[in-house]
Amino acid sequence: MSQDDAQHIDRFQRGMDRMMELVSTQHSGTFDHAKLVESYKDLDPELSDYIVSFAFGDIYSRESLTHQEQTMVTIATLTGLGIEPQLKLHINVGFNVGLTKKKIIGTLIHCIPYVGFPRVLNALTLLQEVMAERSATAPEADAD
Repeated sequence: MSQDDAQHIDRFQRGMDRMMELVSTQHSGTFDHAKLVESYKDLDPELSDYIVSFAFGDIYSRESLTHQEQTMVTIATLTGLGIEPQLKLHINVGFNVGLTKKKIIGTLIHCIPYVGFPRVLNALTLLQEVMAERSATAPEADAD
């Protein structure tokens, strides 16, 4: 095995490990990164590798931000871009990494001056959908 192959395998494994940290075992019915990666395998086998190795192996495995901080940045960015399917997934991730409903709402409201009410209201609607799907009465969704 070449050094490049070994590095690629290390990146992929690091990415898989990090990605699986974001997947909830309690809420297996919700859409998550593992299901996302699997859903694209038929379109292009290398696409899953790009997502796992780059996004999770290189970016999400960095230690400069906590998992919660990474997720708040991602939620804010996706809100600004108006990328709702990905935003819904990352709101779910937010709960999985311990963000509270209050923190997610605070992140979204902080976006209003920068991206406007329509995008933030859409994001808040997605938050309501996620909470309903997760049976939002769980302590993780209601805690401060």
